[in-house]
Amino acid sequence: MTDEAWPLSFEFFPPKTEAGLEKLGATRVQLAGFQPGFFSVTYGAGGSTRDNTRDIALDIRSAGLDVAPHLSFGGDSEQAVIDLLNTYKTAGISRIVALRGDLPSGMGGAMQLVHANELVAFIHQHFGNHFKMHVAAYPEIHPEAKSYQDDIYWLKEKFNAGATAAITQYFYSADAYWYFLDQCQQAGIDQPIVPGIMPITNFQNLARFSSNCGAEIPRWMSQQLQQYGDDLESVRQFGIETVSRLCEQLLDGGAPGLHFYTMNQVEPISTILTNLGREAD
Repeated sequence: MTDEAWPLSFEFFPPKTEAGLEKLGATRVQLAGFQPGFFSVTYGAGGSTRDNTRDIALDIRSAGLDVAPHLSFGGDSEQAVIDLLNTYKTAGISRIVALRGDLPSGMGGAMQLVHANELVAFIHQHFGNHFKMHVAAYPEIHPEAKSYQDDIYWLKEKFNAGATAAITQYFYSADAYWYFLDQCQQAGIDQPIVPGIMPITNFQNLARFSSNCGAEIPRWMSQQLQQYGDDLESVRQFGIETVSRLCEQLLDGGAPGLHFYTMNQVEPISTILTNLGREAD
């Protein structure tokens, strides 16, 4: 693997408790030692974590670190979104992860689903090129997509609207990522598509989440993880080895960096990064 430094970023979610916030602060300090390009902060369904997302993003920025708050319309008005973006701009935040987002269960038509390409265009209209906009990509296809090529078409629409880079849903097949990149290039997409990386710590949680978001767990992985049962240490070791190998394959093949879904945890990410030759300061 190349010895050159490669772009790295980490995703957090807004905790619901004071203890969770305290733990997140400690996690951020430790992961900052790996010199990431930015941290991102998720935005709950329908903007349900809007204020917490904003506060955590502003806190990260006040520490002198780059941050990319997630953003979707949810139940907000256009003016509320503009006001939030102005808050971010004033704080020196220059990145946004622009998403369609999801509706909270039971909300029905009370909220609006503004597609990501429309949100990107909206931000670009009101803020020009101030924000670098990251969008989502799906190497194994969005679960609501009509077809593989239709999904790529809508990714291209996000870039046409002004997005500068994409971060993928997590996956465990490097071939799926390479094939996806090839199809994107054939469609005329030349912006960076950064692989999203999900560490493996709990098979049941991973299986449940994967079935909802359209990420595939290869059968060989699933069989091995099920075999470990409640042996969490074996699951952890297998996850570290498997994800480290995947990351190495991606970087060796020319992936434009790695984006880790941290689940607000330092481990096993720090061990994976050490395996990749990335040492914390």
